[in-house]
Amino acid sequence: MKSPSPTRRIAVMEEKYREPALALVEEVFTEHDGPQEGRTVRRLVEEIRAKRYYLPELELVLVDARDDVIGYAMFSRFHIEGRYEDALLILTPVAVKTALQRRHISKDLIEYGFERAQAMGFRAVLVEGDPRNYNPRGFETSADHGIVAGPNIHLPHVCCLMVRELVPGGLEGMHGAVDYGFYDALSQE
Repeated sequence: MKSPSPTRRIAVMEEKYREPALALVEEVFTEHDGPQEGRTVRRLVEEIRAKRYYLPELELVLVDARDDVIGYAMFSRFHIEGRYEDALLILTPVAVKTALQRRHISKDLIEYGFERAQAMGFRAVLVEGDPRNYNPRGFETSADHGIVAGPNIHLPHVCCLMVRELVPGGLEGMHGAVDYGFYDALSQE
């Protein structure tokens, strides 16, 4: 994929971006959903980084000409009922500096992540969020594909849990209930 612009570039996570990426994630989620959510999402990133689901090559940042982190997206391994972790990823979180939103930063990060993930052999990506943000990236309601929210996941609407194939037929045979119980940061609510 080509660079998003001459003054911006996508980078795979490096040590120098680790803390600035955490700060960006916490700041963005705090601004949009409050301090509790900001802290929770920051803890989630720290936890994913420490677990076997972490894929450093799929923790992505978009940096500006000063090398400041202005966008962030993390794809990590995910399982449904103990299955599919070598085929399925979850996209969470995605954050863009508030003043720079709606400028294709998340789009560029997500599409770059799709390319990398497909090259690594992953077949599909799961995401929870606003369908208006993710449907344009090819995500569809996961329940339509037999992947449903488990009893501990409370969605505003069924269409807020979505999935996208990275390869044709990538969802074939995948089904079950999604549960975030293996993430301590999400179960401490």
